[in-house]
Amino acid sequence: MEADPKSAIRAQASALGFEAVGFARVDAPWAAGARLSEFVELGRHGTMDWMAETYERRAHPQAMWAGARSAVVLGLNYGPDEDPMLALERRDRANISVYARGEDYHEVVKKRLKRLGRWMAESLGGELRVFVDTAPLMEKPLAEAAGLGWQGKHTNLVSREHGSWLFLGAVLTSLELEPDQPVGEHCGSCRACLDVCPTKAFPAPFQLDARRCLSYLTIERRGPMPREFRAAMGNRIYGCDDCLAVCPWNKFAAVAREAAFHHRDTLKAPLLAELAGLDDAGFRALFSKSPVKRIGRDRFVRNVLYAVGNSGEPGLAQAARALLDDVSPVVRGAAVWSLSRLLDEAAFDALRAEREPLEPDPEVREEWTAPIPLIPAEAGIQV
Repeated sequence: MEADPKSAIRAQASALGFEAVGFARVDAPWAAGARLSEFVELGRHGTMDWMAETYERRAHPQAMWAGARSAVVLGLNYGPDEDPMLALERRDRANISVYARGEDYHEVVKKRLKRLGRWMAESLGGELRVFVDTAPLMEKPLAEAAGLGWQGKHTNLVSREHGSWLFLGAVLTSLELEPDQPVGEHCGSCRACLDVCPTKAFPAPFQLDARRCLSYLTIERRGPMPREFRAAMGNRIYGCDDCLAVCPWNKFAAVAREAAFHHRDTLKAPLLAELAGLDDAGFRALFSKSPVKRIGRDRFVRNVLYAVGNSGEPGLAQAARALLDDVSPVVRGAAVWSLSRLLDEAAFDALRAEREPLEPDPEVREEWTAPIPLIPAEAGIQV
C-alpha cells in the first residue's frame, strides 16, 4: 500500500475531476439511521415505499456491506451560471431544477467513481464498492462525517466552498483510512431556506416532510398532485431549487466546471406551450441525456399543465384544451385543472357540461366538479 494512501486518493480523484474529497469511518455509530427511522415512521416519505422497504440497508453503511471500514466521499460541483430564482418570474416558461438542465449526473458520477475504484483496487488493494444515490446508502450524512460540509436546515448538504451545489458519490472500502474531521454546522440563526419554501415542507429546522416538497411532488409522486400544492408550484415543473438557491453560502460557489453539467439552452427556460405538446417520442428526444426522462412523458406533461394553469396567460388555454383527449387520465385531469384557472366561469361551465359526462375516469370527473377558484371573467377567454 502507498505510504500515504489518502493523499494518493485525493490526487487521483482530483485528476478525475472531483472537486471535493473526504474520508470517514463507516464502523462508527450512525445517528442518521435513527433520523431515517423517525422520517419513515411519521410517513414523511410519502409514496416512496422503497425507503421503508430498504430501511434496514440504509440504517448504517455497513448494512450495505459488512466488510466496509472506510468511505471515500466525493463531490462534483454543479453550480448554475445564473440565479435559479429568476426563472420563477417568467410564468409562460418552465422552471426545471438546476441539476436536471445538463446531462444525467448519475451517469457522469458513476463512470468516474468506477475509474477511481479500479485505480484504488490496483494501487492500494483491498475490496471496495461504489455508490451513487440510486443505491440505498445515505450519502449526505456520510459526506458530513467526511468533512465535505454539513446538512443544513433544509436537510441538504452545504459546503463552504460549493454552497448547496454538490453531486455526491462514495466508495466504500475495506481499507483502514484515517477519517477527516467534520466541519460542524454553520447555519447559525439563518432560516432563509425554511422561509422560502413555497409549500412549507419543513416542520422544523433540519426536518423535511417530503409529502409537501415540490421535488417529491413533481418527480416521485404518481397520479394527480394534491390540489393544495398546485398553485404553490408556480412554474416549477421538475423539482424545486428555492431552498438551495437562497442559501447564503452560495456566494462562495463557482459555476460548474464539468461540461456535462452546463445548462442546455433548450432546458433553461423552455416555453410551456411547447412542452405541453410533447408526445412520448418528443419527450424522449428532448430529455435523452437528462434525469427528467426518468419520470416519463405523462407525469411530466401533468406538471407542465399545472404550470400552464398558474401562468395567468389565457392564451395558453389552447394548449390545455388540446390535451382533454389525451390517452393518459393524469394528463386529462391536469388539463381540466389548468382550464379552470384560465377560463372565465361561464366558459369553463360550458366546457364541463360538454366534456364531463363523456369522461370515463372517476378521478378526471372529480377534477371537472371540484370547487377550484376560477379566474375572474374579465381575465378569461372562450375556447
